[in-house]
Formats: sequence, C-alpha cells, structure tokens
Amino acid sequence: MIPEIRNQFNRNFSEETYQRFLSDLNSKHPGAIEFRIAETPIFIPKDFTNKIIEACEAIVDITTKPNFKEQTNRAIPENENVPNENEHTDFIAFDFGICENEKGELEPQLVEMQAFPTLFGFQAYYGEILEKYFGIPEIFSNYLNGYNEESYLQLLKEIILNGHNPENVILLEIKPYEQKTRIDFYCTQDYIHIPIVCLTELIQEGKRLFYNKDGRKIEIKRIYNRVIFDELAQKKESLGKIVDITQPLDVEWASHPNWFYRISKFTLPLIHHPYVPETFYLNEIKQIPSDLENYVLKPLFSFAGQGVIIDITQKDIDEVKDPENWILQRKVKYADIIQTPGAPAKAEIRIFYFWEKGKPRPVAVNNLARLSKGKMIGVRYNMDKDWVGGSMAYFEK
Repeated sequence: MIPEIRNQFNRNFSEETYQRFLSDLNSKHPGAIEFRIAETPIFIPKDFTNKIIEACEAIVDITTKPNFKEQTNRAIPENENVPNENEHTDFIAFDFGICENEKGELEPQLVEMQAFPTLFGFQAYYGEILEKYFGIPEIFSNYLNGYNEESYLQLLKEIILNGHNPENVILLEIKPYEQKTRIDFYCTQDYIHIPIVCLTELIQEGKRLFYNKDGRKIEIKRIYNRVIFDELAQKKESLGKIVDITQPLDVEWASHPNWFYRISKFTLPLIHHPYVPETFYLNEIKQIPSDLENYVLKPLFSFAGQGVIIDITQKDIDEVKDPENWILQRKVKYADIIQTPGAPAKAEIRIFYFWEKGKPRPVAVNNLARLSKGKMIGVRYNMDKDWVGGSMAYFEK
C-alpha cells in the first residue's frame, strides 16, 4: 500500500529466503502449520491505520453502552446461554477488508468481528521469525498503541491467567491436536505455560472441573475458551459422554462464551459507520433490495464462513426458514492492492483488541492479515496460487 516500500520488498524478495523462513517457522512445532503462509507482510500507511482504529473505537463505543447486553440478549441461543457471564469480553477481533469505494479510494470495510480468541500466540511467534528473514523498516510495527512483543505477551498472559497458577488454567478445545489452528495452541502453551485440554478430558465433580496430568487430578479455575459451540453441535454425537459446559460451573472464562454471540455478526445491524457495510436482520427488512447482486446473505450462527451466500437470488431468500437468524449485508469491493510478481492480491486485516482488567475499555494491540487472489478470503478460494495466505500487517508509526 506504500509503493516505495512494496517495490523495495518485492525487489529484495527471493524464493530461497522465503523457504528458509518457512523452514524456521515450522521448526518449533513441525507439521503444526496446516494453512499457507504468504510470501509477504502488508505495509499500512498511517492514515489508513487511523481509519481502521476509528471504526474499531466506534464499535467499542456501542459494545460498552449500558444497554448493550439488553440489545444482544437474543443473540445467544437459548440452549447455549452459559451462566456466570462477566461484565465484558476479554478479547475482540475485528476483520477489515482493504476495499475500494465508489470514488476509487481505498478504505477499510468491516467484514466480521468476534469476541473470541484468534491466533494471539502464533502471531507473536510469526512476527519474530518473519523479521529475522525479511527487512522490515524501523518506522513500521505489527503492534499498536506502543506495545511490543514483550508487553503484548505480558498482557495476554495476565488476561488468560487472571492471577491463577498456570496449571489451574486450561486452553479448552474440541480435539485440539486435530484443529487447523493448533499451532496457535502450541505457541500459547509455550508463552503462557497452560495445558491444552480436550473437552472429552474434562472431569466433573459437582460444580468443579478437573483434568488429569501425570496421574494427578488438577482443578480447573479458569478456561481460555477455544470451543466454538456451532462446531460442538456438529461433533457432539461423535465425542461420546462429555461435560456440559453450559451448566453452572465454578470456573472463570476468558472470554465467556456468551460474548462470542453478543459481539458478532449479530451486532452489525446496530452499527452505523462509513467503514461498516450496511447490514439488516433479514426478518426486519420491509422490502427486499432490488439490487440483490450487491449484497451477501449470512447466517448469524455459523463459523469459518459456512453458509454464506455470495450471489443471492430471491429464491435463496424465500428458502430461508428462520429469517431472524440471518443478515443481509452490502457487499464490499476488495481492492487488488498488494502488488506481487504475478496478479495483485486482495487483503484483509484482523485487529486484536485486549481488555485489561480494571480498564474501562479494550485496546488495539496486534493483528494478523490474510492475502487472497480468489473471490473470497480463504484457502478454498486460493488453491494453487502464490503470494496468498496467512500474513501480518505492519503499521507505519
């Protein structure tokens, strides 16, 4: 996005250096990175960063209003409403596409948001290795608001542990060693020293939870939750008898599962901002837009882009049996902005917000980025392409 920096990076790039970088990145946990790693980071100018943060802060303003919980109570499915919800989420991730508006100008547009962890551990490790092999000018940082790798990881550790002994805090996931994001679990364990526990390994005694370690039964005080309930519903029958984590339990959550629903696609229709695409609950639309080709249809309760209909017809809308659980969102036009040796790539940036205990609101700290040459961001749309995949944005200071 900054032509002179992009040209310099591309001139200095070599396939040999890229392969050495990948080898080093994979050396810590061989075979754990299943997604493609892009050949390049993204360099973001200061004015564009300001636009992204402006949009994030406007959304945070909405989510910190006194009536926000009341506005979003319907977001939580009745059978997944977990007791002992805290006052705010611990994490928010905002996904922005680098887009082109009607005037041909570049601007960020919000695509998704989630009050749920993402690759928080891996991105710290990734940035460290990336900077060993590729020249990142000193006027750029992947961190925001003055954070660096050390202070970022310290804050992440404080939020996850909340004062508890690491052995009493677990990273909870469904079949964690089979997940495509397991590299992040391993990096989190490296940095925070908490155990990775499968949902099937939980032991319940009354309202208390335990896990086994080397023949010892250890009580769980806090859960760093990576379980997505939609995925759990799909896999539940195959898991056998498991602890129902939606019941009242004597554990803390980071973040509490209810926030996954409250700050999500469900929230989009509540936001009115130039960098947030116009979004409607399908059941509240009085007249379906005549230009349906300019909208996407999304289910509220799904993950990893499942169920999204890009090229909508009236038939698609007519076939929706639960319109209260769907949104209609105006399409955004991703810009072919990242110049590569082949075709230019589109890009998406995910901003990490952490909420430090005792602070009135969360703060932007780090990011991940994804590059694509397909119709959408994602592996299935980028098969056999290069200069695409997982990456990092570097922000001009």
